[in-house]
Amino acid sequence: MIHYALRCSGGHGFESWFQSSAAFDKLRSAKMVACPVCGDSEIDKSLMAPSVKTDQPEPATAPRLGQPATQIEQALVAMRRQIEENSEYVGMGFAAEARAIHDGRAPERSIYGETRADEARRLIEDGVPVAPLPFMARRRTN
Repeated sequence: MIHYALRCSGGHGFESWFQSSAAFDKLRSAKMVACPVCGDSEIDKSLMAPSVKTDQPEPATAPRLGQPATQIEQALVAMRRQIEENSEYVGMGFAAEARAIHDGRAPERSIYGETRADEARRLIEDGVPVAPLPFMARRRTN
């Protein structure tokens, strides 16, 4: 396993583990590595210091990998939990389902899912109340 510090074209930094350097390259070229903040798939490796094991214990304040390190990250985790527990995930059918709910052809309920930018724009132009979420669906995260 190899650990990389990564950066999207939007400037967001994040870290992820890969089976090998070749595995990272293959996933990156297939656009299967995405920024957890904005979803951008234009990803590059960042400069990263090597991890050297010492006899010194890690400071108690060091964040654990995968754990929210800041109040903003904690708030995003709480928001995600709230949305996932109180909304129905409709996947790539989000645009069609949101439109059906708005038009009264489907029961009114809270939903979340995925859609292309042009479909989201059409929903907004047609007065369908939608908003982007600050996280990717779990099946698309690294």
